[in-house]
Amino acid sequence: MSRVARIFGLGAVLLGAPAVLAQQDTQSAELQRADVALRGAVAKAVRPPLGDVYESLSRTVRFRQVALAPGGQRVAWVETGTENGARNGGSAIQVLDLGEPGAKPFRVTVCLGSTACNESSLTWSPDGTRLAFLSDAGLGGPQQLYVAEVSDGPARKLTAFPTGATSPEWAPDGDSVAVLVMQGAGAEHAKGPTGPASRETGVVQEAYPVRRAAVVSVKDGAHRFVTPEHLYVFEYAWSPDSDTLAITASLPPGDANWWVAKLHAVDVASGRARVLHSPKWAMAEPTWSPDGKHVAFIEGLMSDQGSNGGDVYVVPAAGGKARNVTPGMKATATSLSWVAPGRLVFGAQARGESALAAVDPVKGGVSILWQGPERISAGGAVGASLSKDGALSAAVRESFTRAPDVWVGPVGDWKAITRHNADVKLPVGAVRSVTWKSDGLDVQGWLMAPPTVPVGSARAPMVTSIHGGPAAAILPGFHPQALLLTSQGYYVFFPNARGSFGQGAEFAQANRRDFGYGDLRDVMAGVDAVLASEPVDPTRLGVTGWSYGGYMTMWTVTQTQRFRAAVAGAGISNWQSYYGTNRIDTWMLPYFGASVYDDPDVYTRSSPINFVKLVRTPTLLLHGERDVEVPASQSYEFFKALKALGQKTQLVVYEDEGHHIRKLDHQWDRTRRMVEWFDTHLPPPNLPGTKVAAPLR
Repeated sequence: MSRVARIFGLGAVLLGAPAVLAQQDTQSAELQRADVALRGAVAKAVRPPLGDVYESLSRTVRFRQVALAPGGQRVAWVETGTENGARNGGSAIQVLDLGEPGAKPFRVTVCLGSTACNESSLTWSPDGTRLAFLSDAGLGGPQQLYVAEVSDGPARKLTAFPTGATSPEWAPDGDSVAVLVMQGAGAEHAKGPTGPASRETGVVQEAYPVRRAAVVSVKDGAHRFVTPEHLYVFEYAWSPDSDTLAITASLPPGDANWWVAKLHAVDVASGRARVLHSPKWAMAEPTWSPDGKHVAFIEGLMSDQGSNGGDVYVVPAAGGKARNVTPGMKATATSLSWVAPGRLVFGAQARGESALAAVDPVKGGVSILWQGPERISAGGAVGASLSKDGALSAAVRESFTRAPDVWVGPVGDWKAITRHNADVKLPVGAVRSVTWKSDGLDVQGWLMAPPTVPVGSARAPMVTSIHGGPAAAILPGFHPQALLLTSQGYYVFFPNARGSFGQGAEFAQANRRDFGYGDLRDVMAGVDAVLASEPVDPTRLGVTGWSYGGYMTMWTVTQTQRFRAAVAGAGISNWQSYYGTNRIDTWMLPYFGASVYDDPDVYTRSSPINFVKLVRTPTLLLHGERDVEVPASQSYEFFKALKALGQKTQLVVYEDEGHHIRKLDHQWDRTRRMVEWFDTHLPPPNLPGTKVAAPLR
């Protein structure tokens, strides 16, 4: 390309800076600058500077994980945030003795004095006196396994795997800790499906690393691999007697084959594996019964590794047929804890809210223990860290209007044990759940209002943000990008359209072989519901999303002209070319019903590129350069078409980024561009010289 520049910040040309800009849009740069300056002058008195809001939100302490000791006597958590007033990219492990009145948290680490130590993945010994965790020792390399006596003594390093270790779990007998370790060709470069892809040159080899479970002695660090060399292990769980591992595993490549993983039982002594269950859909969260006779798991239509969702199943450990113990449940299970012979506790998404529920694995019957308009998590999926008997729980709690902190107590009777963010005032007004009908379905979403809402006949702009997945949902949590928009006077609408979690298996499967059609009808019906009840300007509507949400944004601008601006991140413009270029294509088979080679028409009908001549909406495209899940070529393809057709567009590709944008300067650049794009194309109607047309249909 002859007109490719690398840019940073507000547009100065710097070789090697973080973003790659593929050609400016057709509007003149001089007019753009004048337009932005004019809007800035008008809005300055009523909108806080975007950079100030971003810096304020960046100082919020985040929590990666919380882990309650089995006996409930201690709780540990991993926090990331600030040091000396600046984000440092590191993390810290804190421990609190719950049985000591007035006790203060203390740090467990191998990196005292380091401001960029990466420590995570907590697991307690059965007696709650020792804590195993992963650390890079402040060196920035692969994480290794450490064990600390929490009441006395420094942490001891137990492993030195060249590729590092992940997912530690303490054995019930207390003598060892299991970890997952990458082995084989390319293992040192494996970053997972959301990390940046390794570059391939020369003859492309189809040799893939495997991830195996290793058992590490706590006494001396000796280890041995216990899972077969040919299986890629995704998750595992110890049996109560420490003799068996229940694993979800498949043949490599691991990035692509998570969706076809099977449940195995592996004898730790011999390494022999046998299949316990071959699921119809994807599966996650293997969990043993207290007597070791059964294994529970979650099975459902899932679109992303790590985004768990489905019904709860139980299978005999000795072999037999798996049973769905939550059939017809109008919620989505996300995490599991088997706390008593007749009591399986699970985290769930329920109509846009978080919930903890219990089910009898024999008799069935789901009972809700707690449900609320917030997000609770022990680190990842919705749920909580429970004591062995389930009497006590710990979780990170957050909502649209409350930044996260750690809470501990009986389920639903939690007390805050951290107050890092208690005084953080988020730039958002009222938040409410919105429900509406679409094609006979009950659909739910969330609406965030700006801190100051219009009065009288005034109206505010609104951005509809469509979540990724599609098997996911927006829950009330800490959403920095949405808060940046609300701080600038925008309403933000989050629709949980068909295909989302939260309303059971049938709803999650309702967009199979129908991508873009039914779910867009749900989105538009939700927009109409908001317009009917809120002071939102129908002439100033924007739409955005990332991953599947980026696809839906591309699809939306080919199907309707109601939105006056769009920002599509890591979107899919052509399902046919995407099938052959992404590295996780296995996920598509249950959604499309066949490969692109066997049924190309079903891929063609849902591809935005085939309707691109209908686009009239200014569209900003954002992408990671080395995205494995959605190759950047998908945005290039849409960008080239829009340019050829004379539509306003811009493409920004972030250097060395994968599906998730991880570098802080890139995150800020992405956010700034998004807000400025909407400001440019959804200008306030009272700006001098601004003409606002009637809403397009």
